[in-house]
Amino acid sequence: MKFLDTLFERQTRQLAQRSSRRGMLKSLGGLLVGGAAVPLLPVARASAAESAQRPQEEGDETACEYWRYCAIDGFLCSCCGGSANTCPPGTEMSPITWIGTCRNPVDGRNYVISYNDCCGKSVCGACLCQRDEGDRPPYRSDKTNDVNWCLGTSSAAYHCSTAVVVGVAFEDQ
Repeated sequence: MKFLDTLFERQTRQLAQRSSRRGMLKSLGGLLVGGAAVPLLPVARASAAESAQRPQEEGDETACEYWRYCAIDGFLCSCCGGSANTCPPGTEMSPITWIGTCRNPVDGRNYVISYNDCCGKSVCGACLCQRDEGDRPPYRSDKTNDVNWCLGTSSAAYHCSTAVVVGVAFEDQ
């Protein structure tokens, strides 16, 4: 036990010789001010901005006239056991997508929509929609909806399509 007492006494004396009370108060003050500034970081505001970009939803997700489906081509996942955002159970969402910009009639804003195919099962066969607003010729494959987008999944079998809101589109000025 005496060994530990001697060791701690020696360490404490060395620390006291290398540091001052003012230095310790300076460090403690810096920690307190820094800790108080943490809620002011941009991370706290990012979540508020993200929730402000969520569109107000109104309408029937199973109807082709639903505002998100302005550039969709395929069977609606909302009629096949999924939703406008999610794939039905047993299918896999393709990481490769086509995009469109649709106007939400509720708030009058344009939103960027990512159209993801759900793959892994045979074709759903319910609620076929083909809306080609803003569709581009096939030489711009990222803007066309006439491609089987299931090539990035474990199975190339197409089942249905989702319409995921990515964010608010830039307004033309």
